[in-house]
Amino acid sequence: MIVFEPYSGHGMLALADGRVFRGLAFGARATVVGEVVFNTSMTGYQEILTDPSYAGQLVCLTASEIGNVGVNEEDVESVAHGAEGLLVRALSPVVSSWRAEGDLSAWLAARGVPALGELDTRALTRHVREVGAIPAALSTEHTDAERLVALAKAAPDMAGRGLGAEVSTREPYPWDTPTLRLASQDRAVPEVDLHVVAVDFGIKQNILRCLRDEGARTTVVPAHTPADEILALSPDGVFLSNGPGDPAALPAVVEQVRRLLDARADLPVYGICLGHQLLSLALGGRTYKLKFGHHGGNHPVRAEDDGHVEITAQNHGFAVDAESLADRVDVTHVNLFDDTVAGMAMRGRAVRAVQFHPEASPGPHDARHFFAAFARDMRAARQARA
Repeated sequence: MIVFEPYSGHGMLALADGRVFRGLAFGARATVVGEVVFNTSMTGYQEILTDPSYAGQLVCLTASEIGNVGVNEEDVESVAHGAEGLLVRALSPVVSSWRAEGDLSAWLAARGVPALGELDTRALTRHVREVGAIPAALSTEHTDAERLVALAKAAPDMAGRGLGAEVSTREPYPWDTPTLRLASQDRAVPEVDLHVVAVDFGIKQNILRCLRDEGARTTVVPAHTPADEILALSPDGVFLSNGPGDPAALPAVVEQVRRLLDARADLPVYGICLGHQLLSLALGGRTYKLKFGHHGGNHPVRAEDDGHVEITAQNHGFAVDAESLADRVDVTHVNLFDDTVAGMAMRGRAVRAVQFHPEASPGPHDARHFFAAFARDMRAARQARA
């Protein structure tokens, strides 16, 4: 058990509309700006904070106490990118978990991420639901409300920001590590017989682990990698990753996805989250900004083929316009919270994508079969070419 002093002083969150929330500071001593969003997950705060899809955002967690299980290196989804700041109701002064390697506050300080506790997260969440995701300034250095409101008003709007390219890897790299799930279930790691090229717009490490669980080694490439360079790597399939920002702000990427689809009709192409949106744009669809987005681990999604419902993890602020999808595309999944598009597939092609996160870590795992379907399509395509 780890016991520590949770707070280091006073801090403030100031919204662009002038509303101010006071709290106690922990994590890094800094002042940052970002779009405030709320996440309704009950677990997985470390995975949330290290998800690159939260770049440019300040995350308000609706769970009442955070930090009680500490932090560890195994739950990090990205070393370099994630949320700009954290907002919680209460930070636990006690860490009690056999997996804990440290406390949340010190870990946030090491990553340079400021946080506020003893904040009225219920009032903040209700406000965001009413006005929508809103720019804000968070400071653990001072409580000058006028200065922070001015910073919030000057913060860039998420619409029009191509953050997926900013958080992408700068150089290609390989991945061949499975999830810990296989070891815990005493299952053998499948031998590699597939090669996936994953285009990185902010990819989570657990996606790469899940691909390895299905027998695929992965080459991760930068966001702006041309289609011909991707094909030159001789992939069995191409994966378009999750990521932050506005998909419509990446027209050059959309064009390369379109060229990829046109170049190889037999090539399986799958996508998650931002990858789903970019693939939809390449197929002639449109995207739009949601009022406050979908952020949490309890989103019900209906599969349109047989009506079964899966509980999913989601993290996105934009969605695909169902009416904009061309005749060659089918909507495969629908979000039951608001009837938005949660998945689509190209007719007659092994081209599929979902708006949710089937690799969800720590969970739920209802949609983990998405990766098995990708592997089946890759093997079937390769056999058809033989």
